[in-house]
Amino acid sequence: MIKAGVIGGSGYTGGELIRLLLNHSQVEIAFVYSTTRAGKAISSAHPDLLGAIDLNFTATVNTAIDVVFLCLGHGNSTKFLQKHQFSEKTKIIDLSNDFRLKEESFLDHKQFVYGLPELNKEQIKLAPYIANPGCFATAIQLALLPLAKANKLKQNVHINAVTGSTGAGVSLSNNTHYSWRNNNVSWYKPFTHQHLSEINESLRSLQKNIGSLYFLPNRGNFTRGIFATAYLNLEEKFENVIQLYKDFYMDASFTHISEAPIHLKQVVNTNLCHIHLHQHNDTLLITSAIDNLLKGASGQAVQNMNLMFGLAETEGLLLKGSIF
Repeated sequence: MIKAGVIGGSGYTGGELIRLLLNHSQVEIAFVYSTTRAGKAISSAHPDLLGAIDLNFTATVNTAIDVVFLCLGHGNSTKFLQKHQFSEKTKIIDLSNDFRLKEESFLDHKQFVYGLPELNKEQIKLAPYIANPGCFATAIQLALLPLAKANKLKQNVHINAVTGSTGAGVSLSNNTHYSWRNNNVSWYKPFTHQHLSEINESLRSLQKNIGSLYFLPNRGNFTRGIFATAYLNLEEKFENVIQLYKDFYMDASFTHISEAPIHLKQVVNTNLCHIHLHQHNDTLLITSAIDNLLKGASGQAVQNMNLMFGLAETEGLLLKGSIF
């Protein structure tokens, strides 16, 4: 059995990760670390886990485990790893943005590999340290990577994506509490969102010179999921574009091309990404949808763990959702 530790287990991504690991046939949760809830039952933060796990949160770290997941706020993973030295055999999967960019992927002797399996599967299999991608970054990269691979991202790309309230985390702010978010929609960080850096880096790893990405993120009045649309001018036969996507994702376990227009409920509570292509004259529209807490965070982290330990990529992960 793989002995796993979760650092920062009281938040949304930590809770999702615990649920996935509890249902993983090859994993045993050794500890869940939280300084704010040390000594309290895990079900105190995640009431749905009452009766499913009898562990308490702890402020003590077992540094000899097989894999550790860092579900900490951005900037805190670096501080945590500088304070806690894990065994050389311990694999580390970080869900923050601390190590996603190549120039920031080193810490002491550790080099983190960017953990988007549809892009870096073979490197992930051999890597001891993984930087899990961001949620918006996952949805947008999966929408655009096949075009970059075919050197088709020469024009500017306009991207609009809406995310559920869980994307903001558990801490309350003026624009996250229920009475503000319910029956409401708004944009934020227009054209400057932090995930643009990792998106651009991944796309440029396949196509050196790409057009500009104009990304407008939106807050939705639903709980979970990301629904992204991207469009650009592309003079290419539509059937050729469809084939590009089918070829690129031929061996992808979770990313699928839909002939029919997609909607968010198809992927919520799964590790799936669904993509739809639509052509209007010389404009190509790409729609992608993921669950921000699963394929956009904890599900993808488990997918990476499976690859790192030589397990089936789909082990412990849901393959289908529900429209209800």
